[in-house]
Order: sequence, then structure tokens, then C-alpha cells
Amino acid sequence: MLKLLAIVMLIVLGAARPAYAIAYGETAEDGRYAFSTRLTMTGIPTEENGTRDSWCSGALIAPRWVITAGHCFRDAAGRHVSRTVADRTTATVGGQEIEVVAVVQAGGADVALARLAAEVTGVTPLRVGDTAPAEGEQVRLTGFGFADDQGTVPARMQTGQFVIDQVGEQLLQISGRAPRRATSACLHDSGGPYFRERRGGAPELVAVVSGGPACPHEGPDSSARTDTLAGWITATVTAAPGPDVPLIVVVAALGLLIVAGVVTGVRRWTAPAPGPRRGRHAGRVPQRTAV
Repeated sequence: MLKLLAIVMLIVLGAARPAYAIAYGETAEDGRYAFSTRLTMTGIPTEENGTRDSWCSGALIAPRWVITAGHCFRDAAGRHVSRTVADRTTATVGGQEIEVVAVVQAGGADVALARLAAEVTGVTPLRVGDTAPAEGEQVRLTGFGFADDQGTVPARMQTGQFVIDQVGEQLLQISGRAPRRATSACLHDSGGPYFRERRGGAPELVAVVSGGPACPHEGPDSSARTDTLAGWITATVTAAPGPDVPLIVVVAALGLLIVAGVVTGVRRWTAPAPGPRRGRHAGRVPQRTAV
């Protein structure tokens, strides 16, 4: 009887537990905060010579650019790298899934920009603010992370309101405000955008999620400021990009160059030596260059 009662209590408690994400957040309305992005990475190398899958959050800041946390792109040793690290990396934003073809790290800040293979259409990018945040300022976060430290994955994007506790040169300390004081970023919310909401105005990026304690929790998380990087961000996303050349084309081109080099070398080695010539170099055997 006691065993049966315990099972019933576990079922009741489990059913009563809310399925929050951005721990103790709330489900975002359809079509709202459409710039919010999920970066999905499949086949990331590990130190054990295996692979793993993961994802981060981010925001569309230009038709072909997503901002996220720098640590979302790191090699098997944990070093931030300016390239994709998985077999396949895609950005899902506004119902569109587009491959990531390049990565640019901020350097000195936990911020990275991911360039997409094609433009996102029908979505207004999030404006990057250049005004310094202030203590006590309220901001909103959107993300695709876990609901808790048990790995609960929500069905839809989550959001919550936060307040800036402390402003540092590169980092902000930001705490939950609503729906609860324990509203907090979770694993895979990394890179998610904190942004200002102004009545009658467009939202404005302030920071991206960088790190913090296990969720849910009260108290601050660390987030990387983006206003101090506004000039670099603008310069990066407006620079003329090089052509996106598929890897198979690069490999084929290298193969052709190698074959051409081998053929040239064979011709040089097998060509008959010319006979003696008159003049300054008469009788001198030309030097051959090994390939």
C-alpha cells in the first residue's frame, strides 16, 4: 500500500511540474521575435575521436548574418575557432533553415557572427544597439535552450524578462524578473539575444548569453555586451563576402592541380636533353627541376 501511494505521489508531482524553458520562462507568441535563431550543429568532433550533436541560440542581425556566443564554435580542445566545427551547421529562423558557411569570432569577447549561405527573407533583423546599457534597465531574452538542468526540451521558443544588475567593460550581470525571479538562461540558450523593447520602436540588441550557474536559479548570469562591438559588427556584415565555394569543388580543384603538377614533372624528367648550342652556354647541360 505504501509503495502504491509513493508511486501515485510521484505521478502527481511529476504532472504538476511546469514545462518551462529559459527556466521559468514563457512560450513566445507565434511570429513575435521572429529574428530569434536556433543554430543546430550535427557531428561535432570530440577529444575521444567521436562526434556529438548540439545547438545554440542566436539572433538574425542582417539578412545573411546571425550573432551568437563565441563558444558555440569551438574545436575538440575547447578553443574558439573562426569556422564551423560540425559536419553540418544550420540556422533556423523565420521558418527557414539555411546552412552556415563562415564564422567570425569577435576576439576578446564571447561573441561570434555566423554567415549564412543565403539571405533570410520575410524577417526583420534585430538592430544592434550602440548605446551603453544601464544598471536597472529591463531587457528581454529569447532562446531555444533546456527548461531545466534535467534536459527538458520545450516544444517552442521561450522568452522572459530580465533586469541588468551590473555593467562591466565586456560583460553584463543580468537577473530574472518575469514570469519569476528565478527565470534564467539554460544550457543551449548560449548566444541568445538580450534586447531592449521600446514602446513604438524596434527592439535593440544589448547582449548575448555567455554563461552562468545551473538553471533555474535566482541571481545573475554573465552576458557579453554587444554595444561595444557595434562598429566591428557593422563592418563585418557589410563587407563584401567572397564566393561560397562548396567543399567538393575545392577538393576537385586541388586534385586537378596535383595531377597537373605530376604530369608536368614527368614531362620534365622524360624529355630528351637538347644538343650543344653555340654561344655563351654552348655545351652546358640545362639543369632540371624536380617536382
